[in-house]
Amino acid sequence: MRHLALLCVRNEGAFLLEWLAHHRAVGFDHFTVFSNDCADGTDEMLDRLAALGLLTHVRNPGPYEGRGIQFTALQMAAARPEVQAADWILPLDLDEFVNIHVGDHTLAALHGALPEATAITLTWRLFGSSGRRRYEDEPVTESFLRCAPRRMAWPWRAAMFKTLYRNDGTYRKPGVHRPRAPRPGRLPAARWFDGSGRALPEELKERRIFSPVAQENHALVQLNHYPLGSMESYLLKCDRGRAVHGDQPLGMDYWVERNFNAEEDASILSLAPARRAEEARLRADPVLGPLHEAAVAWRKARFLALLREEPYRALYGRLLMTPPSIPLMPDRAGFLLAQARAAHQSDPE
Repeated sequence: MRHLALLCVRNEGAFLLEWLAHHRAVGFDHFTVFSNDCADGTDEMLDRLAALGLLTHVRNPGPYEGRGIQFTALQMAAARPEVQAADWILPLDLDEFVNIHVGDHTLAALHGALPEATAITLTWRLFGSSGRRRYEDEPVTESFLRCAPRRMAWPWRAAMFKTLYRNDGTYRKPGVHRPRAPRPGRLPAARWFDGSGRALPEELKERRIFSPVAQENHALVQLNHYPLGSMESYLLKCDRGRAVHGDQPLGMDYWVERNFNAEEDASILSLAPARRAEEARLRADPVLGPLHEAAVAWRKARFLALLREEPYRALYGRLLMTPPSIPLMPDRAGFLLAQARAAHQSDPE
Protein backbone atom coordinates (compact mmCIF):
# COMPACT_ATOMS: atom_id res chain seq x y z
CA MET A 1 0.00 0.00 0.00
CA ARG A 2 1.28 3.46 -0.87
CA HIS A 3 0.83 5.81 2.08
CA LEU A 4 1.17 9.53 1.49
CA ALA A 5 1.36 12.26 4.13
CA LEU A 6 0.54 15.88 3.27
CA LEU A 7 2.37 18.62 5.16
CA CYS A 8 2.61 22.43 5.29
CA VAL A 9 5.71 24.03 6.82
CA ARG A 10 7.24 27.43 7.50
CA ASN A 11 10.50 28.02 9.40
CA GLU A 12 10.48 24.51 10.91
CA GLY A 13 13.71 23.11 9.51
CA ALA A 14 15.11 22.31 12.95
CA PHE A 15 12.35 19.70 13.44
CA LEU A 16 11.99 18.42 9.89
CA LEU A 17 14.42 15.50 9.91
CA GLU A 18 13.08 13.94 13.12
CA TRP A 19 9.51 14.18 11.84
CA LEU A 20 10.41 12.68 8.47
CA ALA A 21 12.50 9.89 10.00
CA HIS A 22 9.72 8.93 12.42
CA HIS A 23 7.06 8.74 9.75
CA ARG A 24 9.27 6.76 7.41
CA ALA A 25 9.68 4.29 10.30
CA VAL A 26 5.88 4.25 10.74
CA GLY A 27 5.52 3.19 7.11
CA PHE A 28 4.78 6.25 4.98
CA ASP A 29 6.18 5.82 1.47
CA HIS A 30 6.07 9.42 0.33
CA PHE A 31 5.34 12.98 1.45
CA THR A 32 4.02 16.02 -0.38
CA VAL A 33 5.26 19.09 1.49
CA PHE A 34 4.15 22.67 0.87
CA SER A 35 6.38 25.50 2.09
CA ASN A 36 5.92 29.25 2.25
CA ASP A 37 7.96 32.28 3.30
CA CYS A 38 10.83 30.32 4.88
CA ALA A 39 13.71 32.29 6.39
CA ASP A 40 15.49 29.40 8.15
CA GLY A 41 16.33 27.24 5.12
CA THR A 42 13.40 24.82 5.47
CA ASP A 43 12.68 25.18 1.75
CA GLU A 44 16.30 24.35 0.89
CA MET A 45 16.13 21.24 3.05
CA LEU A 46 12.97 20.20 1.23
CA ASP A 47 14.66 20.75 -2.13
CA ARG A 48 17.47 18.42 -1.08
CA LEU A 49 15.06 15.79 0.27
CA ALA A 50 13.14 15.98 -3.01
CA ALA A 51 16.37 15.49 -4.95
CA LEU A 52 16.99 12.37 -2.84
CA GLY A 53 13.55 11.07 -3.84
CA LEU A 54 12.09 11.14 -0.32
CA LEU A 55 9.34 13.66 -0.91
CA THR A 56 7.73 16.12 -3.29
CA HIS A 57 8.32 19.77 -2.46
CA VAL A 58 5.80 22.39 -3.59
CA ARG A 59 6.28 26.07 -2.90
CA ASN A 60 3.05 27.82 -1.90
CA PRO A 61 3.71 31.57 -1.99
CA GLY A 62 0.06 32.53 -2.34
CA PRO A 63 -2.21 34.36 -2.85
CA TYR A 64 -4.33 32.45 -0.36
CA GLU A 65 -7.67 34.00 -1.36
CA GLY A 66 -8.77 34.48 2.24
CA ARG A 67 -8.84 30.74 2.95
CA GLY A 68 -5.52 30.36 4.72
CA ILE A 69 -2.23 28.78 3.77
CA GLN A 70 -3.15 25.20 4.63
CA PHE A 71 -6.54 25.28 2.90
CA THR A 72 -4.87 26.62 -0.24
CA ALA A 73 -2.21 23.93 -0.13
CA LEU A 74 -4.72 21.10 0.25
CA GLN A 75 -6.74 22.51 -2.64
CA MET A 76 -3.59 22.31 -4.76
CA ALA A 77 -2.81 18.84 -3.44
CA ALA A 78 -6.05 17.35 -4.74
CA ALA A 79 -4.88 17.79 -8.34
CA ARG A 80 -1.32 16.55 -7.92
CA PRO A 81 -0.42 13.23 -9.57
CA GLU A 82 1.33 11.70 -6.54
CA VAL A 83 -1.73 12.49 -4.41
CA GLN A 84 -4.12 10.97 -6.92
CA ALA A 85 -1.95 7.85 -7.12
CA ALA A 86 -1.76 7.27 -3.36
CA ASP A 87 -3.70 4.41 -1.78
CA TRP A 88 -3.96 6.09 1.64
CA ILE A 89 -3.68 9.79 2.54
CA LEU A 90 -3.11 11.56 5.87
CA PRO A 91 -2.77 15.37 6.17
CA LEU A 92 -0.50 16.25 9.09
CA ASP A 93 1.34 19.13 10.72
CA LEU A 94 4.98 19.03 11.76
CA ASP A 95 4.00 18.97 15.44
CA GLU A 96 1.90 15.80 14.96
CA PHE A 97 3.40 12.30 15.17
CA VAL A 98 1.50 9.10 14.37
CA ASN A 99 1.77 6.69 17.32
CA ILE A 100 0.48 3.15 16.65
CA HIS A 101 0.01 0.81 19.61
CA VAL A 102 -0.51 -2.55 17.86
CA GLY A 103 1.91 -5.08 16.38
CA ASP A 104 5.20 -3.59 15.25
CA HIS A 105 3.76 -0.05 15.54
CA THR A 106 3.56 0.46 11.76
CA LEU A 107 0.75 1.31 9.39
CA ALA A 108 0.71 -2.30 8.20
CA ALA A 109 -0.06 -3.41 11.76
CA LEU A 110 -2.82 -0.81 12.06
CA HIS A 111 -4.45 -2.03 8.84
CA GLY A 112 -4.13 -5.57 10.13
CA ALA A 113 -6.10 -4.59 13.22
CA LEU A 114 -8.77 -2.76 11.17
CA PRO A 115 -8.92 -4.60 7.83
CA GLU A 116 -12.39 -3.29 6.92
CA ALA A 117 -11.59 0.36 7.51
CA THR A 118 -11.60 2.86 4.67
CA ALA A 119 -11.02 5.72 7.15
CA ILE A 120 -9.41 5.78 10.59
CA THR A 121 -9.62 8.79 12.91
CA LEU A 122 -6.38 9.53 14.80
CA THR A 123 -7.38 11.50 17.88
CA TRP A 124 -4.92 13.96 19.37
CA ARG A 125 -3.22 13.39 22.66
CA LEU A 126 -1.97 16.79 23.74
CA PHE A 127 1.62 16.97 25.01
CA GLY A 128 2.51 19.98 27.13
CA SER A 129 5.74 21.88 27.60
CA SER A 130 7.09 19.47 30.27
CA GLY A 131 8.25 22.64 32.06
CA ARG A 132 10.94 23.32 29.45
CA ARG A 133 11.86 26.95 29.01
CA ARG A 134 14.58 26.97 26.36
CA TYR A 135 14.76 25.26 22.99
CA GLU A 136 17.43 22.59 22.54
CA ASP A 137 18.32 20.59 19.43
CA GLU A 138 16.92 17.37 20.89
CA PRO A 139 14.21 14.99 19.63
CA VAL A 140 10.72 16.27 20.32
CA THR A 141 9.44 12.74 20.86
CA GLU A 142 12.02 12.11 23.58
CA SER A 143 11.97 15.54 25.22
CA PHE A 144 8.24 16.00 25.76
CA LEU A 145 6.67 13.02 27.52
CA ARG A 146 4.17 14.81 29.79
CA CYS A 147 0.67 15.03 28.39
CA ALA A 148 -3.08 15.31 28.91
CA PRO A 149 -5.03 12.48 30.53
CA ARG A 150 -6.30 9.75 28.23
CA ARG A 151 -9.86 10.86 28.97
CA MET A 152 -10.36 14.59 28.58
CA ALA A 153 -13.77 16.24 28.88
CA TRP A 154 -12.60 19.83 28.31
CA PRO A 155 -11.51 21.56 26.18
CA TRP A 156 -13.20 19.73 23.32
CA ARG A 157 -10.24 20.64 21.11
CA ALA A 158 -8.26 18.01 22.99
CA ALA A 159 -10.32 15.38 21.17
CA MET A 160 -9.81 16.68 17.64
CA PHE A 161 -8.61 14.16 15.09
CA LYS A 162 -6.89 13.80 11.74
CA THR A 163 -8.11 11.16 9.28
CA LEU A 164 -6.11 8.45 7.54
CA TYR A 165 -8.35 7.55 4.61
CA ARG A 166 -8.32 5.23 1.63
CA ASN A 167 -8.03 7.20 -1.59
CA ASP A 168 -10.66 5.12 -3.39
CA GLY A 169 -12.65 7.95 -4.94
CA THR A 170 -15.21 8.34 -2.16
CA TYR A 171 -13.85 11.83 -1.41
CA ARG A 172 -12.61 14.23 -4.04
CA LYS A 173 -10.11 16.19 -1.96
CA PRO A 174 -8.25 16.13 1.34
CA GLY A 175 -9.16 18.38 4.24
CA VAL A 176 -7.24 19.57 7.29
CA HIS A 177 -8.96 17.13 9.66
CA ARG A 178 -11.02 14.88 7.37
CA PRO A 179 -11.49 14.23 3.64
CA ARG A 180 -13.90 16.55 1.86
CA ALA A 181 -16.31 16.67 -1.07
CA PRO A 182 -17.80 13.16 -1.03
CA ARG A 183 -19.03 11.84 -4.34
CA PRO A 184 -22.77 11.22 -4.55
CA GLY A 185 -23.73 7.68 -3.63
CA ARG A 186 -20.31 6.66 -2.32
CA LEU A 187 -20.68 7.34 1.40
CA PRO A 188 -22.77 4.28 2.36
CA ALA A 189 -19.88 1.98 1.44
CA ALA A 190 -17.30 3.94 3.48
CA ARG A 191 -16.26 2.26 6.73
CA TRP A 192 -15.00 4.67 9.38
CA PHE A 193 -13.35 3.45 12.60
CA ASP A 194 -11.88 5.39 15.50
CA GLY A 195 -8.49 4.97 17.12
CA SER A 196 -9.86 2.42 19.56
CA GLY A 197 -11.32 0.23 16.81
CA ARG A 198 -14.98 1.25 17.14
CA ALA A 199 -17.11 1.58 14.01
CA LEU A 200 -18.26 5.18 13.67
CA PRO A 201 -21.77 6.43 12.85
CA GLU A 202 -22.88 7.75 9.49
CA GLU A 203 -22.65 11.39 10.56
CA LEU A 204 -18.87 11.08 10.93
CA LYS A 205 -18.55 10.35 7.22
CA GLU A 206 -19.44 13.94 6.38
CA ARG A 207 -19.25 16.08 9.49
CA ARG A 208 -17.39 16.62 12.75
CA ILE A 209 -13.68 16.86 13.40
CA PHE A 210 -13.43 15.67 16.99
CA SER A 211 -14.02 12.38 18.80
CA PRO A 212 -16.48 12.02 21.68
CA VAL A 213 -14.89 13.58 24.76
CA ALA A 214 -14.20 11.79 28.05
CA GLN A 215 -13.73 8.36 26.46
CA GLU A 216 -10.74 6.22 25.51
CA ASN A 217 -9.92 7.10 21.89
CA HIS A 218 -6.35 5.78 21.61
CA ALA A 219 -6.34 2.01 22.16
CA LEU A 220 -4.98 1.19 18.69
CA VAL A 221 -3.53 4.48 17.50
CA GLN A 222 -3.22 8.10 18.59
CA LEU A 223 -1.78 11.27 17.18
CA ASN A 224 0.85 12.70 19.51
CA HIS A 225 0.33 16.44 19.25
CA TYR A 226 3.13 18.74 20.43
CA PRO A 227 1.52 22.15 19.80
CA LEU A 228 3.73 24.10 22.24
CA GLY A 229 7.21 22.69 22.64
CA SER A 230 9.33 24.71 25.02
CA MET A 231 8.39 28.26 26.00
CA GLU A 232 11.06 29.51 23.63
CA SER A 233 9.67 27.44 20.75
CA TYR A 234 6.16 28.68 21.47
CA LEU A 235 7.34 32.26 21.08
CA LEU A 236 8.64 31.38 17.62
CA LYS A 237 5.36 29.66 16.81
CA CYS A 238 3.52 32.87 17.69
CA ASP A 239 5.90 34.76 15.41
CA ARG A 240 5.30 32.30 12.56
CA GLY A 241 1.50 32.44 12.82
CA ARG A 242 -1.16 29.84 12.11
CA ALA A 243 -1.36 27.84 8.90
CA VAL A 244 -5.15 27.45 9.06
CA HIS A 245 -6.61 30.53 10.73
CA GLY A 246 -3.92 33.02 9.84
CA ASP A 247 -6.00 35.97 11.04
CA GLN A 248 -6.13 34.61 14.60
CA PRO A 249 -2.95 35.42 16.57
CA LEU A 250 -1.55 32.97 19.10
CA GLY A 251 -1.35 34.00 22.73
CA MET A 252 -1.89 32.82 26.29
CA ASP A 253 -5.31 31.32 25.50
CA TYR A 254 -3.79 28.83 23.07
CA TRP A 255 -1.06 27.94 25.58
CA VAL A 256 -3.42 27.41 28.52
CA GLU A 257 -5.76 25.16 26.54
CA ARG A 258 -2.86 22.87 25.56
CA ASN A 259 -0.22 22.90 28.31
CA PHE A 260 -1.32 19.68 30.02
CA ASN A 261 1.40 17.72 31.82
CA ALA A 262 -0.74 15.51 34.06
CA GLU A 263 0.49 12.11 32.82
CA GLU A 264 3.51 10.57 31.15
CA ASP A 265 3.29 8.72 27.83
CA ALA A 266 6.49 7.29 26.37
CA SER A 267 4.78 4.82 24.02
CA ILE A 268 6.07 6.57 20.91
CA LEU A 269 9.60 5.53 21.88
CA SER A 270 8.81 2.02 20.60
CA LEU A 271 9.97 3.31 17.20
CA ALA A 272 12.86 5.37 18.57
CA PRO A 273 15.63 2.99 17.39
CA ALA A 274 14.35 2.99 13.80
CA ARG A 275 13.73 6.73 13.89
CA ARG A 276 17.18 7.48 15.29
CA ALA A 277 18.89 5.37 12.62
CA GLU A 278 17.01 7.08 9.80
CA GLU A 279 17.52 10.54 11.27
CA ALA A 280 21.25 9.90 11.65
CA ARG A 281 21.40 8.85 8.02
CA LEU A 282 19.68 12.05 6.94
CA ARG A 283 21.88 14.27 9.13
CA ALA A 284 24.96 12.61 7.64
CA ASP A 285 24.02 13.91 4.19
CA PRO A 286 26.56 16.61 3.21
CA VAL A 287 23.78 19.05 2.31
CA LEU A 288 21.09 18.25 4.89
CA GLY A 289 23.43 18.19 7.89
CA PRO A 290 24.68 21.79 7.53
CA LEU A 291 21.19 23.01 6.63
CA HIS A 292 19.82 21.46 9.81
CA GLU A 293 22.51 23.15 11.91
CA ALA A 294 21.75 26.46 10.20
CA ALA A 295 18.04 26.08 11.00
CA VAL A 296 18.88 25.45 14.66
CA ALA A 297 21.10 28.54 14.77
CA TRP A 298 18.36 30.59 13.11
CA ARG A 299 15.85 29.60 15.81
CA LYS A 300 18.17 30.64 18.62
CA ALA A 301 18.95 33.98 16.98
CA ARG A 302 15.31 34.66 16.16
CA PHE A 303 14.27 34.04 19.77
CA LEU A 304 16.71 36.63 21.05
CA ALA A 305 15.53 39.09 18.41
CA LEU A 306 11.91 38.59 19.47
CA LEU A 307 12.77 39.25 23.11
CA ARG A 308 13.83 42.75 22.12
CA GLU A 309 10.21 43.47 21.14
CA GLU A 310 7.87 44.32 24.01
CA PRO A 311 4.88 42.13 22.97
CA TYR A 312 7.03 39.00 22.72
CA ARG A 313 9.05 39.80 25.83
CA ALA A 314 5.82 40.28 27.77
CA LEU A 315 4.40 37.01 26.40
CA TYR A 316 7.52 35.09 27.41
CA GLY A 317 7.28 36.59 30.89
CA ARG A 318 3.66 35.44 31.16
CA LEU A 319 4.66 31.94 30.08
CA LEU A 320 7.28 31.86 32.82
CA MET A 321 4.69 32.92 35.41
CA THR A 322 1.90 30.56 34.33
CA PRO A 323 1.71 27.09 35.90
CA PRO A 324 0.76 23.98 33.87
CA SER A 325 -2.91 23.68 32.99
CA ILE A 326 -5.06 21.54 35.28
CA PRO A 327 -7.60 19.14 33.71
CA LEU A 328 -11.09 20.11 34.80
CA MET A 329 -13.05 17.93 37.21
CA PRO A 330 -16.01 16.14 35.56
CA ASP A 331 -18.67 18.40 37.08
CA ARG A 332 -17.02 21.59 35.80
CA ALA A 333 -16.27 20.12 32.39
CA GLY A 334 -19.81 18.77 32.18
CA PHE A 335 -21.28 22.19 32.87
CA LEU A 336 -19.26 23.73 30.02
CA LEU A 337 -20.14 20.92 27.63
CA ALA A 338 -23.82 21.31 28.41
CA GLN A 339 -23.63 25.01 27.53
CA ALA A 340 -21.76 24.20 24.31
CA ARG A 341 -24.44 21.67 23.29
CA ALA A 342 -27.20 24.15 24.06
CA ALA A 343 -25.49 26.80 21.95
CA HIS A 344 -25.08 24.34 19.07
CA GLN A 345 -28.73 23.29 19.20
CA SER A 346 -29.91 26.88 19.11
CA ASP A 347 -27.55 27.78 16.26
CA PRO A 348 -26.32 24.58 14.51
CA GLU A 349 -24.47 26.55 11.87
